[in-house]
Amino acid sequence: MASLTPTSKTLFLFHRPHLKFSSPCLETFLQSSFVSKRVSFHFKVPVFDRMPLKTATAVSATTAEKPKKRYPGEAKGFVEEMRFVAMKLHTREQAKEGEKEVKEKEEEAVRKWEPSVDGYLKFLVDSKLVYDTLEGIVEKAVFPFYAEFRNTGLERSEKLAKDLEWFKEQGYTIPEPSSPGATYSQILQEMSEKDPQAFICHFYNIYFAHSAGGRMIGRKVAEQLLEKKELEFYKWDGDLSQLLQNVRDKLNKVAESWTREEKDHCLEETEKSFKHSGRHSSPDIIMML
Repeated sequence: MASLTPTSKTLFLFHRPHLKFSSPCLETFLQSSFVSKRVSFHFKVPVFDRMPLKTATAVSATTAEKPKKRYPGEAKGFVEEMRFVAMKLHTREQAKEGEKEVKEKEEEAVRKWEPSVDGYLKFLVDSKLVYDTLEGIVEKAVFPFYAEFRNTGLERSEKLAKDLEWFKEQGYTIPEPSSPGATYSQILQEMSEKDPQAFICHFYNIYFAHSAGGRMIGRKVAEQLLEKKELEFYKWDGDLSQLLQNVRDKLNKVAESWTREEKDHCLEETEKSFKHSGRHSSPDIIMML
């Protein structure tokens, strides 16, 4: 699939600084709680009379709690947390937050790359299989909240079917889905039934990556291979920015009920979603990312 240029500094993960502080007031309290040795008493103090000191000490220690950690993007909602993590997996050329380093061999491959219709068709076929899978998952809704993502306007299966039919009319042979594409489709299906947080990570990255980096790929393909023909895959019915915002709102709403551990698990899946998307893309498309 297309690499994430809107949504990633991209994959995966970020370091969070921990706030540390000391409790000088606690130390002062303990020191001042001891009775001076110069004071003497003519009676024995029962052991239980000394217990308030321990109790007070415990209370003083527990009240000195660390402030809640803040996660990058958390103030704006969970989608912003996902976007932040994804952007880190991009290069600096792809996104200003990108941290991925590009090796010399990769740069040389990009310079030598020549696109082909056959390679692009493989990408479209695999993409359709993945989008078919995503749309089937939210329709079935094993987890009730999946139903929130039906008919968002971001669906791509029908658009891809039209594009593949157009290529067929031009005399091209439509290939079968590749092994990586079929494998990713199966992974998404199984994940959606057992690990909803991880699935939502893939769902987000697939749709939002296509709306940004995917559109860039579409323009390059149109210019270099299709005489500037714009495919349906890169068209949306309605205002795309509003469609994306509607889905962001739904994702944020769903994540409100998740624990911090569940949110972190979702974020940790980002790098895997990038790797799977890259594997089912043809070399032609990977070079365009």
